[in-house]
Amino acid sequence: MRIDAYLTHLMLLLLVSVAVLHANASQQAQLEKFILSRKGRTSASSKASVHDSGVRVKSGLRYLQAQAGYLGSDQSDLKAADKITALPGQPHVDFDQYSGYVTVNEKHGRALFYYFVEAPQDASSKPLLLWLNGGPGCSSLGFGAMMELGPFRVNPDGKTLSGNKYAWNNQANVIFLESPAGVGFSYSNTSSDYEESGDSRTAEDAYIFLVNWLERFPEYKTRAFYISGESYAGHYVPQLAATILSHNLYNNRTIVNLQGILVGNPYLDDYKNQKGRFEYLWNHGVLSDEAWANITNHCSFNSSDNKLCSEFYGWYDFGPIDPYNIYAPICIDEPDGSYHSSSYLPGYNPCDSYPTVTYLNDPVVQEAFHARKTEWGGCSDLDWKDAPESMVLTLQWLIKHGLPVWLFSGDFDAICPLTATRYSIQDLNISVTTPWRPWTAKMEVGGYVQQYAGGFTFITVRAAGHMVPSFQPERGLILLSYFLKGVLPPYIQEQ
Repeated sequence: MRIDAYLTHLMLLLLVSVAVLHANASQQAQLEKFILSRKGRTSASSKASVHDSGVRVKSGLRYLQAQAGYLGSDQSDLKAADKITALPGQPHVDFDQYSGYVTVNEKHGRALFYYFVEAPQDASSKPLLLWLNGGPGCSSLGFGAMMELGPFRVNPDGKTLSGNKYAWNNQANVIFLESPAGVGFSYSNTSSDYEESGDSRTAEDAYIFLVNWLERFPEYKTRAFYISGESYAGHYVPQLAATILSHNLYNNRTIVNLQGILVGNPYLDDYKNQKGRFEYLWNHGVLSDEAWANITNHCSFNSSDNKLCSEFYGWYDFGPIDPYNIYAPICIDEPDGSYHSSSYLPGYNPCDSYPTVTYLNDPVVQEAFHARKTEWGGCSDLDWKDAPESMVLTLQWLIKHGLPVWLFSGDFDAICPLTATRYSIQDLNISVTTPWRPWTAKMEVGGYVQQYAGGFTFITVRAAGHMVPSFQPERGLILLSYFLKGVLPPYIQEQ
Protein backbone atom coordinates (compact mmCIF):
# COMPACT_ATOMS: atom_id res chain seq x y z
CA MET A 1 0.00 0.00 0.00
CA ARG A 2 1.49 3.33 -1.04
CA ILE A 3 -0.03 6.21 0.87
CA ASP A 4 0.24 9.86 1.75
CA ALA A 5 3.75 10.34 3.11
CA TYR A 6 5.27 7.91 0.63
CA LEU A 7 3.58 9.78 -2.20
CA THR A 8 4.85 13.07 -0.80
CA HIS A 9 8.38 11.66 -0.67
CA LEU A 10 8.20 10.47 -4.26
CA MET A 11 6.77 13.76 -5.47
CA LEU A 12 9.60 15.68 -3.80
CA LEU A 13 12.12 13.32 -5.37
CA LEU A 14 10.44 13.83 -8.73
CA LEU A 15 10.58 17.63 -8.43
CA VAL A 16 14.26 17.61 -7.49
CA SER A 17 15.02 15.27 -10.38
CA VAL A 18 13.24 17.40 -12.95
CA ALA A 19 15.00 20.50 -11.68
CA VAL A 20 18.59 19.27 -11.82
CA LEU A 21 18.84 16.13 -13.94
CA HIS A 22 18.50 16.28 -17.69
CA ALA A 23 20.05 13.34 -19.50
CA ASN A 24 18.27 11.04 -17.06
CA ALA A 25 15.40 13.17 -15.81
CA SER A 26 12.58 12.06 -18.06
CA GLN A 27 13.37 8.36 -17.62
CA GLN A 28 13.57 8.74 -13.85
CA ALA A 29 10.46 10.90 -13.71
CA GLN A 30 8.60 8.31 -15.77
CA LEU A 31 9.53 5.48 -13.40
CA GLU A 32 8.62 7.57 -10.36
CA LYS A 33 5.24 8.42 -11.88
CA PHE A 34 4.68 4.74 -12.57
CA ILE A 35 5.40 3.89 -8.92
CA LEU A 36 2.99 6.62 -7.83
CA SER A 37 0.33 5.21 -10.14
CA ARG A 38 0.61 1.80 -8.44
CA LYS A 39 -1.06 3.20 -5.31
CA GLY A 40 -4.12 1.10 -4.59
CA ARG A 41 -3.91 -0.80 -7.83
CA THR A 42 -3.40 -4.31 -6.51
CA SER A 43 -5.73 -6.29 -8.68
CA ALA A 44 -5.92 -9.64 -10.35
CA SER A 45 -4.08 -8.22 -13.35
CA SER A 46 -1.23 -6.91 -11.21
CA LYS A 47 -0.73 -10.30 -9.58
CA ALA A 48 -1.38 -12.45 -12.64
CA SER A 49 1.35 -13.72 -14.89
CA VAL A 50 1.53 -14.88 -18.45
CA HIS A 51 1.41 -18.55 -19.59
CA ASP A 52 1.77 -21.37 -17.05
CA SER A 53 3.42 -19.56 -14.19
CA GLY A 54 4.33 -16.33 -15.62
CA VAL A 55 3.29 -15.45 -19.07
CA ARG A 56 -0.13 -14.38 -20.32
CA VAL A 57 -0.60 -15.71 -23.84
CA LYS A 58 -4.22 -16.49 -24.49
CA SER A 59 -4.55 -19.15 -27.17
CA GLY A 60 -1.18 -19.10 -28.77
CA LEU A 61 -0.49 -17.63 -32.16
CA ARG A 62 -4.13 -17.49 -33.24
CA TYR A 63 -4.97 -15.06 -30.43
CA LEU A 64 -2.51 -12.50 -31.73
CA GLN A 65 -3.66 -13.07 -35.30
CA ALA A 66 -7.19 -12.21 -34.21
CA GLN A 67 -5.98 -9.17 -32.28
CA ALA A 68 -3.89 -7.74 -35.08
CA GLY A 69 -5.10 -9.18 -38.33
CA TYR A 70 -1.60 -8.37 -39.52
CA LEU A 71 0.74 -11.07 -38.24
CA GLY A 72 3.25 -12.36 -40.76
CA SER A 73 1.90 -10.04 -43.45
CA ASP A 74 3.61 -9.30 -46.74
CA GLN A 75 6.54 -6.96 -46.13
CA SER A 76 8.17 -7.25 -49.56
CA ASP A 77 9.76 -4.09 -50.94
CA LEU A 78 9.54 -2.33 -47.57
CA LYS A 79 13.14 -3.03 -46.57
CA ALA A 80 14.55 -0.97 -49.44
CA ALA A 81 12.27 1.93 -48.57
CA ASP A 82 13.48 1.85 -44.95
CA LYS A 83 17.18 2.10 -45.80
CA ILE A 84 18.78 5.31 -44.53
CA THR A 85 21.11 6.97 -47.01
CA ALA A 86 22.70 9.08 -44.28
CA LEU A 87 21.55 10.90 -41.16
CA PRO A 88 22.12 14.66 -41.13
CA GLY A 89 25.52 15.51 -39.70
CA GLN A 90 26.72 11.93 -39.34
CA PRO A 91 30.34 10.88 -39.92
CA HIS A 92 31.18 8.32 -42.58
CA VAL A 93 30.22 4.78 -41.54
CA ASP A 94 30.77 1.34 -43.02
CA PHE A 95 27.49 -0.27 -41.94
CA ASP A 96 23.91 -0.16 -43.20
CA GLN A 97 21.14 1.44 -41.19
CA TYR A 98 17.37 1.33 -41.58
CA SER A 99 14.35 2.89 -39.91
CA GLY A 100 10.62 3.07 -40.36
CA TYR A 101 7.32 1.71 -39.13
CA VAL A 102 5.89 -1.76 -38.68
CA THR A 103 2.12 -1.96 -38.30
CA VAL A 104 1.07 -4.09 -35.32
CA ASN A 105 -2.69 -3.49 -35.45
CA GLU A 106 -4.18 -2.72 -38.84
CA LYS A 107 -7.69 -2.04 -37.54
CA HIS A 108 -6.54 0.61 -35.06
CA GLY A 109 -3.72 1.92 -37.25
CA ARG A 110 -1.17 1.17 -34.54
CA ALA A 111 2.46 1.20 -35.71
CA LEU A 112 5.81 0.95 -33.94
CA PHE A 113 8.92 2.85 -35.04
CA TYR A 114 12.29 1.13 -35.22
CA TYR A 115 15.89 2.08 -35.95
CA PHE A 116 18.15 -0.77 -37.07
CA VAL A 117 21.94 -0.71 -37.36
CA GLU A 118 23.90 -3.59 -38.79
CA ALA A 119 27.37 -4.51 -37.64
CA PRO A 120 30.26 -2.84 -39.49
CA GLN A 121 32.06 -6.18 -39.80
CA ASP A 122 30.66 -9.67 -40.43
CA ALA A 123 27.04 -8.51 -40.18
CA SER A 124 25.90 -11.67 -41.95
CA SER A 125 27.24 -13.88 -39.16
CA LYS A 126 26.60 -11.72 -36.09
CA PRO A 127 23.44 -12.20 -33.98
CA LEU A 128 20.38 -9.96 -33.91
CA LEU A 129 19.66 -7.99 -30.73
CA LEU A 130 16.57 -5.97 -29.78
CA TRP A 131 17.08 -3.09 -27.32
CA LEU A 132 14.23 -1.73 -25.18
CA ASN A 133 14.41 1.27 -22.86
CA GLY A 134 12.11 1.43 -19.87
CA GLY A 135 9.91 4.10 -18.39
CA PRO A 136 7.39 2.71 -18.89
CA GLY A 137 6.97 4.87 -21.96
CA CYS A 138 10.53 6.04 -22.77
CA SER A 139 12.23 6.04 -26.15
CA SER A 140 14.82 3.47 -27.18
CA LEU A 141 15.80 5.79 -30.03
CA GLY A 142 16.46 8.89 -27.93
CA PHE A 143 17.99 7.18 -24.91
CA GLY A 144 19.33 3.81 -26.07
CA ALA A 145 20.46 4.71 -29.58
CA MET A 146 21.50 8.35 -29.15
CA MET A 147 22.76 8.51 -25.55
CA GLU A 148 23.87 4.98 -24.67
CA LEU A 149 24.80 2.16 -27.03
CA GLY A 150 24.00 3.30 -30.54
CA PRO A 151 26.61 4.08 -33.21
CA PHE A 152 26.27 7.86 -32.81
CA ARG A 153 26.12 10.51 -30.11
CA VAL A 154 24.56 13.92 -30.76
CA ASN A 155 27.09 16.72 -30.49
CA PRO A 156 26.39 19.79 -28.31
CA ASP A 157 25.35 21.79 -31.40
CA GLY A 158 22.26 19.58 -31.80
CA LYS A 159 22.99 19.33 -35.53
CA THR A 160 25.87 16.90 -35.98
CA LEU A 161 26.76 13.41 -34.80
CA SER A 162 29.98 11.80 -33.64
CA GLY A 163 30.82 8.11 -33.62
CA ASN A 164 30.55 5.91 -30.53
CA LYS A 165 33.45 3.46 -30.54
CA TYR A 166 31.72 1.35 -27.88
CA ALA A 167 28.50 0.95 -29.86
CA TRP A 168 26.83 -2.41 -29.41
CA ASN A 169 26.57 -2.96 -33.15
CA ASN A 170 30.27 -3.87 -32.92
CA GLN A 171 29.03 -7.17 -31.46
CA ALA A 172 25.52 -7.58 -32.91
CA ASN A 173 23.03 -6.21 -35.41
CA VAL A 174 20.86 -4.00 -33.18
CA ILE A 175 17.19 -2.97 -33.39
CA PHE A 176 16.05 -0.03 -31.25
CA LEU A 177 12.26 -0.19 -30.84
CA GLU A 178 10.12 2.71 -29.63
CA SER A 179 7.44 0.87 -27.69
CA PRO A 180 4.54 0.96 -26.94
CA ALA A 181 2.52 3.11 -29.36
CA GLY A 182 2.61 6.71 -28.19
CA VAL A 183 6.34 6.62 -27.40
CA GLY A 184 8.65 8.69 -29.60
CA PHE A 185 7.65 8.31 -33.24
CA SER A 186 5.41 5.27 -32.62
CA TYR A 187 1.71 6.03 -32.91
CA SER A 188 -1.87 4.84 -33.18
CA ASN A 189 -4.68 6.29 -35.28
CA THR A 190 -7.04 5.27 -32.47
CA SER A 191 -6.54 7.72 -29.61
CA SER A 192 -8.13 5.40 -27.05
CA ASP A 193 -5.16 3.05 -27.54
CA TYR A 194 -3.06 5.45 -25.47
CA GLU A 195 -5.45 4.94 -22.55
CA GLU A 196 -5.09 1.15 -22.70
CA SER A 197 -1.32 0.78 -22.50
CA GLY A 198 0.13 -1.87 -20.23
CA ASP A 199 2.53 -4.77 -19.93
CA SER A 200 0.36 -7.32 -21.73
CA ARG A 201 -0.34 -5.32 -24.87
CA THR A 202 3.22 -4.02 -24.98
CA ALA A 203 4.50 -7.62 -25.12
CA GLU A 204 1.88 -8.62 -27.70
CA ASP A 205 2.61 -5.65 -29.96
CA ALA A 206 6.37 -6.15 -29.68
CA TYR A 207 5.91 -9.79 -30.68
CA ILE A 208 3.81 -8.82 -33.71
CA PHE A 209 6.45 -6.25 -34.59
CA LEU A 210 9.19 -8.90 -34.51
CA VAL A 211 7.33 -11.42 -36.65
CA ASN A 212 6.52 -8.78 -39.27
CA TRP A 213 9.99 -7.24 -39.09
CA LEU A 214 11.49 -10.65 -39.83
CA GLU A 215 9.30 -10.84 -42.93
CA ARG A 216 10.81 -7.51 -43.98
CA PHE A 217 14.34 -8.74 -43.19
CA PRO A 218 14.04 -12.48 -43.96
CA GLU A 219 17.80 -13.03 -43.82
CA TYR A 220 17.50 -12.72 -40.02
CA LYS A 221 14.74 -15.31 -39.55
CA THR A 222 17.10 -18.06 -38.44
CA ARG A 223 19.71 -15.80 -36.86
CA ALA A 224 20.38 -16.12 -33.13
CA PHE A 225 18.18 -13.48 -31.47
CA TYR A 226 18.62 -11.77 -28.11
CA ILE A 227 16.65 -9.14 -26.18
CA SER A 228 18.25 -6.53 -23.96
CA GLY A 229 17.16 -3.41 -22.13
CA GLU A 230 17.27 -1.55 -18.83
CA SER A 231 15.09 -0.24 -15.99
CA TYR A 232 11.40 -0.98 -16.66
CA ALA A 233 12.63 -3.30 -19.39
CA GLY A 234 12.87 -5.59 -16.35
CA HIS A 235 9.17 -6.04 -17.19
CA TYR A 236 9.30 -5.60 -20.97
CA VAL A 237 12.09 -8.06 -21.73
CA PRO A 238 11.02 -11.11 -19.67
CA GLN A 239 7.40 -10.79 -20.82
CA LEU A 240 8.35 -10.48 -24.48
CA ALA A 241 10.74 -13.42 -24.10
CA ALA A 242 7.99 -15.51 -22.54
CA THR A 243 5.58 -14.53 -25.32
CA ILE A 244 8.12 -15.63 -27.94
CA LEU A 245 8.83 -18.96 -26.22
CA SER A 246 5.13 -19.60 -25.70
CA HIS A 247 4.37 -19.18 -29.39
CA ASN A 248 7.33 -21.32 -30.37
CA LEU A 249 6.01 -24.04 -28.05
CA TYR A 250 2.40 -23.61 -29.17
CA ASN A 251 3.31 -23.97 -32.83
CA ASN A 252 5.93 -26.67 -32.21
CA ARG A 253 8.43 -24.73 -34.30
CA THR A 254 10.83 -21.81 -33.96
CA ILE A 255 9.14 -18.61 -35.09
CA VAL A 256 11.64 -16.31 -33.41
CA ASN A 257 15.04 -17.86 -32.63
CA LEU A 258 15.38 -16.45 -29.11
CA GLN A 259 18.67 -17.44 -27.44
CA GLY A 260 18.82 -15.30 -24.30
CA ILE A 261 17.98 -12.06 -22.49
CA LEU A 262 20.22 -9.44 -20.88
CA VAL A 263 18.63 -6.79 -18.65
CA GLY A 264 20.41 -3.96 -16.85
CA ASN A 265 19.40 -2.42 -13.51
CA PRO A 266 15.98 -4.02 -13.91
CA TYR A 267 12.77 -2.95 -12.20
CA LEU A 268 11.55 -6.42 -11.17
CA ASP A 269 9.38 -6.17 -8.07
CA ASP A 270 7.42 -3.25 -6.57
CA TYR A 271 8.23 -4.00 -2.94
CA LYS A 272 11.71 -5.47 -3.32
CA ASN A 273 12.77 -2.48 -5.39
CA GLN A 274 11.66 -0.09 -2.65
CA LYS A 275 13.33 -2.15 0.07
CA GLY A 276 16.57 -2.40 -1.89
CA ARG A 277 16.48 1.28 -2.68
CA PHE A 278 16.34 2.48 0.91
CA GLU A 279 18.95 -0.06 1.97
CA TYR A 280 21.26 1.17 -0.79
CA LEU A 281 20.76 4.83 0.17
CA TRP A 282 21.58 4.05 3.80
CA ASN A 283 24.64 1.96 2.93
CA HIS A 284 25.97 4.79 0.76
CA GLY A 285 25.55 7.53 3.33
CA VAL A 286 22.53 9.25 1.78
CA LEU A 287 19.96 8.06 4.34
CA SER A 288 20.46 8.73 8.06
CA ASP A 289 20.70 5.99 10.68
CA GLU A 290 17.49 7.29 12.27
CA ALA A 291 15.54 7.22 9.02
CA TRP A 292 16.82 3.74 8.17
CA ALA A 293 15.98 2.44 11.65
CA ASN A 294 12.43 3.80 11.44
CA ILE A 295 11.92 2.24 8.03
CA THR A 296 13.29 -1.16 9.01
CA ASN A 297 11.35 -1.18 12.30
CA HIS A 298 7.99 -0.26 10.79
CA CYS A 299 8.01 -1.54 7.21
CA SER A 300 7.67 -5.08 5.91
CA PHE A 301 7.81 -4.05 2.23
CA ASN A 302 4.69 -5.93 1.25
CA SER A 303 0.99 -5.19 0.89
CA SER A 304 0.51 -5.22 4.68
CA ASP A 305 2.53 -2.01 5.15
CA ASN A 306 0.44 0.73 6.72
CA LYS A 307 0.39 4.51 6.99
CA LEU A 308 2.94 4.55 9.82
CA CYS A 309 5.45 2.80 7.58
CA SER A 310 4.91 5.16 4.67
CA GLU A 311 5.33 8.21 6.88
CA PHE A 312 8.97 7.29 7.40
CA TYR A 313 9.67 7.12 3.66
CA GLY A 314 10.01 10.89 3.46
CA TRP A 315 12.52 11.28 6.28
CA TYR A 316 15.52 12.27 4.21
CA ASP A 317 16.78 14.88 1.79
CA PHE A 318 19.44 13.64 -0.60
CA GLY A 319 20.01 17.05 -2.19
CA PRO A 320 20.73 17.76 -5.86
CA ILE A 321 22.45 14.50 -6.77
CA ASP A 322 21.64 12.12 -9.59
CA PRO A 323 19.94 9.03 -8.12
CA TYR A 324 20.72 7.23 -11.39
CA ASN A 325 24.40 7.53 -10.45
CA ILE A 326 24.96 9.02 -7.03
CA TYR A 327 28.59 9.89 -7.84
CA ALA A 328 28.05 11.40 -11.30
CA PRO A 329 28.01 15.09 -12.25
CA ILE A 330 24.65 16.74 -12.84
CA CYS A 331 23.48 19.20 -15.47
CA ILE A 332 23.33 22.79 -14.22
CA ASP A 333 20.85 25.28 -15.71
CA GLU A 334 22.08 28.85 -15.73
CA PRO A 335 19.71 31.88 -15.53
CA ASP A 336 20.65 32.90 -19.08
CA GLY A 337 19.33 29.60 -20.46
CA SER A 338 22.72 27.97 -20.90
CA TYR A 339 23.62 24.69 -19.25
CA HIS A 340 26.76 22.79 -18.34
CA SER A 341 28.00 19.79 -16.39
CA SER A 342 28.75 20.35 -12.71
CA SER A 343 32.04 18.47 -13.09
CA TYR A 344 33.87 16.18 -15.49
CA LEU A 345 33.37 12.45 -15.95
CA PRO A 346 35.22 11.04 -18.99
CA GLY A 347 32.84 10.01 -21.76
CA TYR A 348 29.68 11.15 -19.95
CA ASN A 349 27.65 14.31 -20.48
CA PRO A 350 24.72 14.83 -18.07
CA CYS A 351 23.29 17.50 -20.40
CA ASP A 352 23.15 15.36 -23.55
CA SER A 353 19.36 15.18 -23.64
CA TYR A 354 19.22 18.84 -24.75
CA PRO A 355 21.00 18.37 -28.10
CA THR A 356 19.34 14.97 -28.59
CA VAL A 357 15.85 16.47 -28.34
CA THR A 358 16.88 19.28 -30.68
CA TYR A 359 18.27 16.83 -33.22
CA LEU A 360 15.30 14.46 -33.24
CA ASN A 361 12.85 17.35 -33.64
CA ASP A 362 14.61 18.68 -36.74
CA PRO A 363 12.26 18.09 -39.72
CA VAL A 364 15.23 17.16 -41.92
CA VAL A 365 16.32 14.54 -39.37
CA GLN A 366 12.79 13.15 -39.10
CA GLU A 367 12.63 12.84 -42.88
CA ALA A 368 15.96 11.00 -42.94
CA PHE A 369 14.60 8.59 -40.32
CA HIS A 370 11.43 8.06 -42.43
CA ALA A 371 9.45 9.25 -39.41
CA ARG A 372 6.19 11.14 -39.38
CA LYS A 373 6.61 14.86 -38.79
CA THR A 374 5.75 15.24 -35.11
CA GLU A 375 6.96 16.68 -31.85
CA TRP A 376 9.32 14.01 -30.57
CA GLY A 377 9.74 13.54 -26.81
CA GLY A 378 11.93 11.25 -24.75
CA CYS A 379 9.09 9.83 -22.64
CA SER A 380 5.30 9.80 -22.98
CA ASP A 381 2.59 10.00 -20.34
CA LEU A 382 0.65 6.79 -20.93
CA ASP A 383 -2.13 5.46 -18.75
CA TRP A 384 -0.61 2.14 -17.71
CA LYS A 385 -3.36 -0.42 -17.13
CA ASP A 386 -1.63 -3.64 -16.13
CA ALA A 387 1.68 -4.70 -14.64
CA PRO A 388 2.51 -7.65 -12.39
CA GLU A 389 3.87 -6.69 -8.99
CA SER A 390 6.80 -9.02 -9.59
CA MET A 391 8.63 -10.61 -12.51
CA VAL A 392 9.89 -13.51 -10.39
CA LEU A 393 7.36 -16.04 -11.70
CA THR A 394 8.08 -15.07 -15.29
CA LEU A 395 11.84 -15.36 -14.75
CA GLN A 396 11.36 -18.77 -13.12
CA TRP A 397 9.34 -19.89 -16.15
CA LEU A 398 12.03 -18.72 -18.56
CA ILE A 399 14.77 -20.48 -16.57
CA LYS A 400 12.66 -23.65 -16.42
CA HIS A 401 12.40 -23.60 -20.21
CA GLY A 402 16.15 -23.32 -20.63
CA LEU A 403 16.54 -19.69 -21.66
CA PRO A 404 19.81 -18.02 -20.60
CA VAL A 405 18.90 -15.05 -18.39
CA TRP A 406 21.53 -12.49 -17.42
CA LEU A 407 20.81 -9.53 -15.15
CA PHE A 408 23.43 -6.82 -14.69
CA SER A 409 23.64 -3.86 -12.33
CA GLY A 410 25.66 -0.69 -12.43
CA ASP A 411 26.66 -0.43 -8.78
CA PHE A 412 26.21 3.37 -8.43
CA ASP A 413 22.47 3.29 -9.25
CA ALA A 414 20.02 4.17 -6.46
CA ILE A 415 16.83 3.89 -8.56
CA CYS A 416 16.92 0.15 -9.35
CA PRO A 417 19.97 -0.73 -7.27
CA LEU A 418 21.84 -4.01 -7.09
CA THR A 419 20.43 -4.54 -3.58
CA ALA A 420 16.90 -4.64 -5.03
CA THR A 421 17.94 -7.07 -7.76
CA ARG A 422 19.55 -9.33 -5.16
CA TYR A 423 16.29 -9.52 -3.20
CA SER A 424 14.40 -10.60 -6.31
CA ILE A 425 17.09 -13.17 -7.12
CA GLN A 426 16.66 -14.64 -3.64
CA ASP A 427 12.97 -15.13 -4.46
CA LEU A 428 13.91 -17.20 -7.52
CA ASN A 429 15.08 -19.90 -5.09
CA ILE A 430 17.81 -21.29 -7.35
CA SER A 431 21.17 -22.69 -6.29
CA VAL A 432 24.54 -21.09 -6.94
CA THR A 433 26.81 -22.92 -9.39
CA THR A 434 29.63 -20.36 -9.71
CA PRO A 435 30.32 -18.41 -6.50
CA TRP A 436 30.63 -14.64 -6.39
CA ARG A 437 33.92 -13.49 -7.91
CA PRO A 438 35.46 -10.46 -9.64
CA TRP A 439 35.65 -10.12 -13.40
CA THR A 440 38.30 -8.04 -15.10
CA ALA A 441 38.42 -5.61 -18.00
CA LYS A 442 41.86 -4.41 -19.10
CA MET A 443 43.44 -5.68 -15.87
CA GLU A 444 40.98 -3.74 -13.72
CA VAL A 445 38.05 -5.14 -11.80
CA GLY A 446 35.08 -4.54 -14.08
CA GLY A 447 32.59 -5.79 -11.52
CA TYR A 448 31.50 -9.04 -9.89
CA VAL A 449 29.61 -12.06 -11.15
CA GLN A 450 27.72 -15.06 -9.81
CA GLN A 451 26.01 -17.83 -11.75
CA TYR A 452 23.11 -20.05 -10.74
CA ALA A 453 21.40 -23.25 -11.83
CA GLY A 454 19.89 -23.08 -15.29
CA GLY A 455 22.51 -20.59 -16.47
CA PHE A 456 20.92 -17.65 -14.67
CA THR A 457 23.62 -15.01 -14.16
CA PHE A 458 23.92 -11.86 -12.07
CA ILE A 459 26.77 -9.49 -12.87
CA THR A 460 27.68 -6.05 -11.58
CA VAL A 461 29.47 -3.29 -13.47
CA ARG A 462 31.80 -1.30 -11.26
CA ALA A 463 31.44 2.50 -11.18
CA ALA A 464 28.41 2.46 -13.49
CA GLY A 465 25.02 3.96 -12.85
CA HIS A 466 21.55 3.02 -14.06
CA MET A 467 22.51 3.35 -17.74
CA VAL A 468 25.63 1.19 -17.88
CA PRO A 469 26.41 1.95 -21.56
CA SER A 470 26.45 5.68 -20.73
CA PHE A 471 28.54 5.58 -17.56
CA GLN A 472 30.88 2.67 -18.38
CA PRO A 473 30.60 2.13 -22.14
CA GLU A 474 33.69 -0.05 -22.53
CA ARG A 475 32.75 -2.36 -19.66
CA GLY A 476 29.21 -2.55 -21.00
CA LEU A 477 30.44 -3.66 -24.41
CA ILE A 478 32.78 -6.24 -22.85
CA LEU A 479 29.88 -7.61 -20.80
CA LEU A 480 27.75 -7.87 -23.97
CA SER A 481 30.48 -9.76 -25.82
CA TYR A 482 30.70 -12.44 -23.12
CA PHE A 483 26.92 -12.70 -22.86
CA LEU A 484 26.67 -13.38 -26.59
CA LYS A 485 29.42 -16.01 -26.29
CA GLY A 486 27.54 -17.63 -23.40
CA VAL A 487 30.55 -17.57 -21.08
CA LEU A 488 31.32 -15.60 -17.94
CA PRO A 489 33.82 -12.75 -18.24
CA PRO A 490 37.20 -13.87 -16.89
CA TYR A 491 39.04 -12.94 -13.74
CA ILE A 492 42.63 -12.27 -14.81
CA GLN A 493 44.97 -11.69 -11.89
CA GLU A 494 48.29 -9.92 -12.24
CA GLN A 495 51.25 -12.29 -12.21
